[in-house]
Parts: sequence; structure tokens; C-alpha cells
Amino acid sequence: MLKIETFTLGQLQTNAYLLQGEEDGRAVIIDPGSNPRALLRRIEGLEIEAILLTHAHFDHIGGLDEVRKLKKCPVYVHPLESDWLTTPKLNGSLMWPGVTEPVATDPAEYELAEGQKLKLIGHEFTVYHTPGHSPGSVSFKCGDDLFSGDVLFRMGVGRTDLPGGREADLYNSIRGKLYRFKDEVTVYPGHGPKTTIGYEHSNNPYVR
Repeated sequence: MLKIETFTLGQLQTNAYLLQGEEDGRAVIIDPGSNPRALLRRIEGLEIEAILLTHAHFDHIGGLDEVRKLKKCPVYVHPLESDWLTTPKLNGSLMWPGVTEPVATDPAEYELAEGQKLKLIGHEFTVYHTPGHSPGSVSFKCGDDLFSGDVLFRMGVGRTDLPGGREADLYNSIRGKLYRFKDEVTVYPGHGPKTTIGYEHSNNPYVR
């Protein structure tokens, strides 16, 4: 069973997730967010096996450099957004000068692909390519836990008006992939509270 800790970081209140398995001292981070001081304090004594990115918008990668340099851990991102890590114009940080400095970091060590299985912290994570909010958005599923990035929220969906966003793709990702999971699967989104597939399938006003 995963131990899941949530850190809500930065001015856009982005959820960073710290995941641990049964073996103490080893962890995975999903989306290290911006202004990651609380996260950095928490991981001081941990070995970070990987940083997994649901997508590469600046508010999800703002703390990437600090975490990576502290823990010397590899980063995984979908290839459609590999250039976003190194390019502030692509990751959106130039669009929000009042919120963030330009964000740029080194390239990721590994690329993600649809259906890929990642063996980390004694668990298996399956990668689902779920574009729409951004072209390289992915969701990670581990058992009955789903990390959906900015694709599916509690009573909401990701915005599609940013560069590379596409409404039809977003709805296809949700209906064609995420809503096919069991109702009891818990959804951990990129912003806001957790929810379940069953609750969203029945109640989400944007896509049912």
C-alpha cells in the first residue's frame, strides 16, 4: 500500500505528492511544484528514486531543480514536453511574470510512454498518456491510486486554453481512459482535493 503525502506549493497551489512504499527511506515525488521548501525539509533523510512529471507546466516543475540537485534523482517526462523543461516560453513561466521567474531546468533523464510500467519503491506504476490540458500530459496509476495531474479534478477538468491544449483530447482522455477505471479508484489531482472515479463519473458537471 502506498503512503501518500500531499504538499500544496506555490502561488497556484499545486499539489506535489511524496509516495513511499513498505520499505522505509525510499520515495518517489510526483510534480515537485514551486517554492518547495516544505517538501525539501520532508525529504532530507529520504532516498528519492525518481521524480515523475504529469506534465511540464511551470507550476508543476518550479521546484524540480532544487529537488534534483539535493537528491541526484532521475526525472521522467513525456517526450512531447521534453523541451518544456528547458524552455520558459513553452512551460508557461513567461506568461505569469507576477507569479514566477522564468523556469528552466536540465532535460529529463527518461521519457514516458503509454502503457509503460515503472517499478519504483516496491510498487508498479502504469503510465497513461492523457493529453488535452497539454499535449504530453500523463496520469500515473498504482493499484487503486491515480495521479491525474491537471486532467481531472474534483468536480472539474483541466483548462484547455493554454498552448497545446485541446478540449476534444481532454474529454477523450477522461472518458476513454480515466473513466474506465473502477469507481473506487482514488484520484489525486494536480490542484485541489482528492476524489474518486465513481464520484466524478456521476457528478462532474463537465464530463460524465
